[in-house]
Amino acid sequence: MDSAIAQKTWELENNILTVETPDPSSDSIFYYDEAAQAKFQQEKPWANDPHYFKRVKISALALLKMVVHARSGGTIEVMGLMQGKTDGDAIIVMDAFALPVEGTETRVNAQADAYEYMVDYSQTNKQAGRLENVVGWYHSHPGYGCWLSGIDVSTQMLNQQFQEPFLAVVIDPTRTVSAGKVEIGAFRTYPEGYKPPDDPISEYQTIPLNKIEDFGVHCKQYYALDITYFKSSLDCHLLDLLWNKYWVNTLSSSPLLGNGDYVAGQISDLAEKLEQAENQLAHSRIGPLGPPRKKLQEESQLAKITRDSAKITVEQVHGLMSQVTLLFQIFRT
Repeated sequence: MDSAIAQKTWELENNILTVETPDPSSDSIFYYDEAAQAKFQQEKPWANDPHYFKRVKISALALLKMVVHARSGGTIEVMGLMQGKTDGDAIIVMDAFALPVEGTETRVNAQADAYEYMVDYSQTNKQAGRLENVVGWYHSHPGYGCWLSGIDVSTQMLNQQFQEPFLAVVIDPTRTVSAGKVEIGAFRTYPEGYKPPDDPISEYQTIPLNKIEDFGVHCKQYYALDITYFKSSLDCHLLDLLWNKYWVNTLSSSPLLGNGDYVAGQISDLAEKLEQAENQLAHSRIGPLGPPRKKLQEESQLAKITRDSAKITVEQVHGLMSQVTLLFQIFRT
């Protein structure tokens, strides 16, 4: 698989929509109407509706820049900011840039130099004719899914108080399969004290056992937005240049060898979940007159463990197939 085919596969996997240029209005998404944005800021429709923003449109260029940055951090969390504009109930992310922050495997915090860099970058952009404002922040969750932790919720709440409209994006670089679908989530928090209605069951995702408590405590304090991606001829050249860098990193890393610690951690986490389910099952066996609701709950927990197990298997098979394809191409040439 060469670079061009891999890039096309990546765009198809992530359902990136191409904006056709023959249409005069096709590139209007890149036009920044300063007056309209200022009017929207004054009206503040989100102040009366905590669920006002429902969609996120991310340019393919911004998506790839965030993925490259997230992957460069390895198991350490990284952080950056996104620039763009609003369009009704949608937040449009046009570009993204990394921040010089100190991160760990579980959290990332911006210091004074990061804020100074952010101000300088934004001012330089405006001097160059890029009028888009900062519309959100992104950070990585290496290996444990896309959701907001307690610290993330506090950070996002603070940002929404002073920098609205503001968005939080989380990327899991470890779960992002090479030349495949990006593991990403976009979120906004509810105002403090707001009780959201019962949301429909969201798509299941694997949460490590040591993160489940943090996930469960704060999962009702924010909601997820629908994400779509777009690109145009205006940024195709930049996308091609950035893809070459991404593709080189992809070729130089093996999903089987590079994610060895991640896979071992997944198997260990799966074993702990099985042990926990077994203990709960043993304590709940009180005879045939026991409540059937408890049984359904246990079966649901085992079903989740089965999904996690299948996910590990599929990822390993995908990694093996990628290596076989690469070796086939090498020997073929």
